[in-house]
Amino acid sequence: MPLIAIEEHWTTPELTAALKALPAGRRDASLAFNEMHDNLDRLEDLSDGRIATMDEQGIDISILGLAPPATGPLDPADALSFSRVLNDTAAEAVSRHPTRLRALATLPMAEPAAVAGELERAAGLGLVGAMVYGRTGDVPLDDPCYDDLFATAAALGQPVFIHPQIPPPAVRDASYSGLGELPDLALATFGWGWHLEAALAALRLVARGTLDRHPDLRIVLGHWGELLPFWSERTNSLARAAKLERTLSEYIRSNFFITASGMLSPALLRQTLEVTTPDRLLFSTDYPFQRPTRAEIADFVREFERDADREAFTSGNARRLFGL
Repeated sequence: MPLIAIEEHWTTPELTAALKALPAGRRDASLAFNEMHDNLDRLEDLSDGRIATMDEQGIDISILGLAPPATGPLDPADALSFSRVLNDTAAEAVSRHPTRLRALATLPMAEPAAVAGELERAAGLGLVGAMVYGRTGDVPLDDPCYDDLFATAAALGQPVFIHPQIPPPAVRDASYSGLGELPDLALATFGWGWHLEAALAALRLVARGTLDRHPDLRIVLGHWGELLPFWSERTNSLARAAKLERTLSEYIRSNFFITASGMLSPALLRQTLEVTTPDRLLFSTDYPFQRPTRAEIADFVREFERDADREAFTSGNARRLFGL
C-alpha cells in the first residue's frame, strides 16, 4: 500500500553557514547532529539521491521539514529573509518532483509580526503545513504574539508540527550538565531533553487556551507524541487549573496527530492506541537521522490488525491531514 513519510528533513549550505556563524551563546549545539556521518549531504539533497533513498525504503511521498534548529536562532531580519528563500526552495523541489515530494513551511518565528503572512504565502506556493519549535529565544510558542499564527493555520487548514529542540542554556546547565561533553549533549537532546521541550510546548499551548480559541487547529507531535499520551492521567489535571473546556486526553484525541519519527516500536504503538485512535497516527522516518529499511517498515506495519488501520497509518491519515 502507498507510504507517506511526513517528517523528512532537509537544509541548505547557506543556512548551515549562517547558524554556525552565530555567537557562541546563540549557537545551537544540536546543529552538530546535522554534520554526523553523511547526514549533511543527505539533508542538502532534494533531488535524485533523496528520491533513490525513498525508493529503497518503499516511500511514495516525503513531506519535507527543515532540520533543527531551523531559523529560530537568527536575528529577526535574517530569519525572515531565510524563511522566504527556504520556502521558495522547498516549493521548487516539490515542482521538480510533484508526485514524490511535499513540504512544510519554515516560519520566521524570531519576527512574530511576519509569521502569519509567511504561512499564507507558503500555502500559496503549495506547502502543506508548518514546522515550528516550542521556543524562539526566550519567547515560548504559546506567547500571545504567535496567536495570529494559530488563527491563520486553523483558517487555512494548515497543520502545525511542533518539533523538538534543545533546552535553553539555563536548563541545560541545571539539569543536563556534569556528565561529560557528549553525554551532556545526548541527555539534552535525543536522550531526553528534546522530547520534554516539545511536550512542554504542546502542554503550554493547551493550558494557554489556544485550542479552545482555535478548535479547528491541528497539531502534529513526533516520537509517539513526545511522551504526552503516556502521562495524561496526570496532565488531565491541567484542565481544572487552567479552566479549559476539555481534558488533555480529549485534546489529544481531537486536535493532535502523532507520528512515529522512525521509532518503529510495537510497544509504543500499542501504548499510543490506548489513548488515541488509528485515524490520528502518521508514518515518518525522521530522515536522515533515522533510516529504517523497507523490510523493517513492512514488519512494523503488520502490527496493525486491521487493513483499514494499516492504510490509515501508511498514507490515508496523511492524505486527509495535509490535503494530498
